[in-house]
Amino acid sequence: MAIEKPEDFYKVYAAFKRYQTPVLKDKHVKWYDREFWVPAQCGPGTSVLEIGSGTGEFLSYLNHKGVTRFHGVEQDPEAVRVMEPGLAAHVTVGDLWDYLDGAGAREPFDRVVMLDVLEHFPAAEGVRLLKKIKDVLRPGGLVVVRVPNMGSPWGGIHQFADLTHQSAYTAQSLEQLGLAAGYKTRAFLPQRRGSPFRRLAEDCLHGVLSRILTTTPVVWTANIIAVLEVDGGD
Repeated sequence: MAIEKPEDFYKVYAAFKRYQTPVLKDKHVKWYDREFWVPAQCGPGTSVLEIGSGTGEFLSYLNHKGVTRFHGVEQDPEAVRVMEPGLAAHVTVGDLWDYLDGAGAREPFDRVVMLDVLEHFPAAEGVRLLKKIKDVLRPGGLVVVRVPNMGSPWGGIHQFADLTHQSAYTAQSLEQLGLAAGYKTRAFLPQRRGSPFRRLAEDCLHGVLSRILTTTPVVWTANIIAVLEVDGGD
């Protein structure tokens, strides 16, 4: 197998990721409530498009929340094959750019979500992607993205764990990317994981570090979430 460019590592992606059907647990619902549902001001009537839906955990969450219109786009049929029954009917399997190019024939969405996706594109392609997303986004809609947080000391564990990652972001560079594509950042959010005790311990550690370091990140967690809205001046 010839490996000459980052995209070639997708040839072994299914084996690398060890795809299996996700089991949506109460803790997952709480995570997505905190990191998506509440900050993106969603309700059952909110329509959602997920770009890079993988094995479908987030789509399962949307179904659990009673969202009546949700859809995913995923290039890897192996990932779609292990989704829970019924979810694959909500997914377009194929090239993302082809899907976005055909946006004019579809009803737009209130929210577009990319979880651990944007870092797989070079920065210039990330700008192109965010611009194209406007074609599938309703006026006043929001884009929610999650990427490894290279402004945090802990972000490298995610950024460098996958050889298909082509861009790295801090809060500042993520904001810069959004501005280049005609968006402004509504909020930066942490991705909180672990038990309440672990989260409290992390908060204490980060509080101490914030008092002794001259430069500190906007968000300390290993992944960072950004809520973006189209800049009205664009």
